[in-house]
Amino acid sequence: MTLLPRSLYGRLLVTALVATLAALAFAALTIGAVLDRFVMHGLDERLDAQIAILAQAVRPDGRIDRTRLILAAPYDDPANGWGWRIDAAGRTVASPAPPDLDAMRPPRDGPPPPFAGRDPAQPGALDWRDRHGQRHARSLTLATPAGQVRITASAPRAIVDRPLRAAMAPLLGSLALLGLALGAATLVQLRVGLAPLKRMREGLAAVRSGQATAIPADQPRELAPLASEINALLEENAAALANARGHVANLAHGLKTPLATLALTVRPLDPDGALGAQIARIDQAVRHHLGRARAATPGIASRVATPLASTVAGLVDALSRIHAERRITAAVAIDPMLAVAVDPQDLDELIGNLLDNAWRWATRRIAVEARADGGRFLVLTIADDGPGIPEATRAAALAAGQRLDERGDGHGFGLSIATELATLYGGTLRLDTAALGGLAVHVTLPLGSGGSA
Repeated sequence: MTLLPRSLYGRLLVTALVATLAALAFAALTIGAVLDRFVMHGLDERLDAQIAILAQAVRPDGRIDRTRLILAAPYDDPANGWGWRIDAAGRTVASPAPPDLDAMRPPRDGPPPPFAGRDPAQPGALDWRDRHGQRHARSLTLATPAGQVRITASAPRAIVDRPLRAAMAPLLGSLALLGLALGAATLVQLRVGLAPLKRMREGLAAVRSGQATAIPADQPRELAPLASEINALLEENAAALANARGHVANLAHGLKTPLATLALTVRPLDPDGALGAQIARIDQAVRHHLGRARAATPGIASRVATPLASTVAGLVDALSRIHAERRITAAVAIDPMLAVAVDPQDLDELIGNLLDNAWRWATRRIAVEARADGGRFLVLTIADDGPGIPEATRAAALAAGQRLDERGDGHGFGLSIATELATLYGGTLRLDTAALGGLAVHVTLPLGSGGSA
């Protein structure tokens, strides 16, 4: 299980932020170490200068000439942590706050002091803590005829820590501002760098909605091959679809004339109309597939935006006349600005089948409404107050030629035709229980260019 987000934007942002934070942390530690080394070097030079002055008081025979010892500030204050001492031939001369050699001595089996193993004539350094706080010392050993003479000078570690903290505060603030600037630059970089992917997605959406036939070929070098492959796939699918529709149209046209002839031939021989009903059922299926063959191909630029309100109003008026004896009241609530990217003939057939079905089964009322779903589709709902369809048999009701009740006329193709036409345009058809108590049919259709989302 990966901790990275699923989106490319999120992955790039997370990795960039982690890398930036790691780089800033490394920079803070490195700069802090350099500053500490630089300030400490200045303190060491100051202590080495004091050791050089004290070394002038050591005579060649190893004795200490007190007349050459100068106790000047800050070494004359016993409470400030500055101090020095000279150890020679069992004698010690020191300032009021001398370094504690026992405290500087490393623990048993511990690491040697930093100056151990160096040239005795070169000062070495060691840090320790005593009653004056954290202290830092430099020590120099001189070889004389009377034995070794050790000169040690110490200073409070705060001399280094205070300026280091004072320098680190603005440094960390500057690094924080730099981190914010880098974060903002990363966001801008991601938006600019991933913008071609967004444009490619919009291009595909335009192809799907019928506003374009292909993705724009003007793509960055990395995306150009992908766009080319997608456009080639779109062309192949369009050609295959056109070829299949041509075969269906030819087959349907080839069957239409023989069916008409057969209907005329069997009419005298069909007193109860059973053969005529079956021929009419076959003719309905042929007309249905002819309609699918002539339907506008999803994704072609010539697809028109068909006004929905006027189409529904015309069909409601026609069906109210056809079923005038039923006295059904139809309430229509559709925004006149809504339009769908569906061929007008296909839209008439789709909505006409659903309204006719509602009129056949409604008791008194039919309600028709449409609303945009906030994206590229709208939802058209046709509801009635009839007996409805049980949930267990709704899937069967959508199958071609299936009639759940044989008492009415019709051939059972209405809902299946509407379903296939909705699917043809990238939409869906779903059956539900209406608020009126009967059946509610929810059809999702693509918004036309004139539709409001």
